[in-house]
Amino acid sequence: MAKTQSFTCSSCGAKHPRWSGRCDACSAWNTIVEEAPLTAGPSKKTLGGKGRSIELLDLAAEEAPPPRTCSGMDELDRVLGGGLVPASATLVGGDPGIGKSTLLLQAAAKFAGAGLSVVYVSGEEASAQVRMRAQRLGLGDAKVRLAAETNLRDILTTLDRERPQLAIIDSIQTMWADNVEAAPGSVSQVRSAAHELVSFAKRRGTSVVLVGHVTKDGQIAGPRVVEHMVDTVLYFEGERGHQFRILRAVKNRFGPADEIGVFEMTGRGLAEVANPSALFLSDRETRAPGAVVFAGVEGTRPVLVEFQALVAPSPTPQARRTVVGWDGSRLAMILAVLEARCGIPFAGLDVYLNVAGGLRVSEPAADLAVAAALLSAREDAALPADMVVFGEISLSGALRPVSQTENRLKEAQKLGFSQATLPERSAGSIPKGVTVCQMNDLATFVGEIFGAG
Repeated sequence: MAKTQSFTCSSCGAKHPRWSGRCDACSAWNTIVEEAPLTAGPSKKTLGGKGRSIELLDLAAEEAPPPRTCSGMDELDRVLGGGLVPASATLVGGDPGIGKSTLLLQAAAKFAGAGLSVVYVSGEEASAQVRMRAQRLGLGDAKVRLAAETNLRDILTTLDRERPQLAIIDSIQTMWADNVEAAPGSVSQVRSAAHELVSFAKRRGTSVVLVGHVTKDGQIAGPRVVEHMVDTVLYFEGERGHQFRILRAVKNRFGPADEIGVFEMTGRGLAEVANPSALFLSDRETRAPGAVVFAGVEGTRPVLVEFQALVAPSPTPQARRTVVGWDGSRLAMILAVLEARCGIPFAGLDVYLNVAGGLRVSEPAADLAVAAALLSAREDAALPADMVVFGEISLSGALRPVSQTENRLKEAQKLGFSQATLPERSAGSIPKGVTVCQMNDLATFVGEIFGAG
């Protein structure tokens, strides 16, 4: 029988039926490698044989929710959906030096203090280096057992013998399976190592946390199938120039996705931020052209953040569009709608947009806040300091309502904001003490706020 071959792009994880010099999915050169299968597929004789009968359950059958262990770090427990679930597999990704190892070492110490047996396996650092970091963080007395190893067979044998309740593998790209003929970090090695560790977690009831490197595009390196294998995928985000760090859940089988936890990097490690809205607005000027406060929602948490815009004449024929913390293509759409529907041109003007505090905003409800910041910067007219803005803009210029209006307004009122501009037909009650201005299209917004026709 001919050998089954599979070729995968090591850059984006796309599969190809045969080898070629260039990946059709990401256009990268010399990234397609042959991938060894995890196990041999079933033969025709096996499929024709009689297998065991599996148990079928009713959809309405009641089952108790999985037990959870809280670490005591409220921000981490929030992102995990309420705590650590036994036999779960979690993948944590982030840029180099962002603080992944620091976060997981602090979490390991917290879970050990909560009564779990914890094993921390480092494939990038020696045990002495991990101990030095623990002492610097004040965790030298934590009951966490360490190991420095990259051989997957030895790691699984040790975990099977010790049977810990939590195992942290730092990182999955350094693991080496001796049954795969490829270099550590390749697609086949990462896929095989992740498969074996996730299978061990489900078979032995051990919670496994895997650390993953990210590519220059911010995606976890290796095949995307790894993200499908695990139960939870977390991204640790943040700007190097800011002390804030965001732990964001993009997949969670045991809790809400898109939940965030906010941390602050200090000399003693990562400190939790209980009220991120106040922190993101702490350095805000009272009234400044181009500055608009957006009332957003991240997961189940309302967050207030400031959008900052700068519009200036361009010294070059090609105007610049620079965005930090938001989608650049959506900025181009907002500029096109302002010009086509409101008659406000931005040709020949450089546009700079920034989200204060290093937070990345992805929800469409920020469209109206971005438009307000751009108009405020272009007209050099500051909005009231106690006003929040949110709403989605359609290509026709209409303002579309967004969800959780009441929660957004309550968070704004809690921080001293008394005015809000939002679309009409927004569901939810209006808190007392908040003056609301509702509009149905962008042209009306421009006329009411900036006095333009």
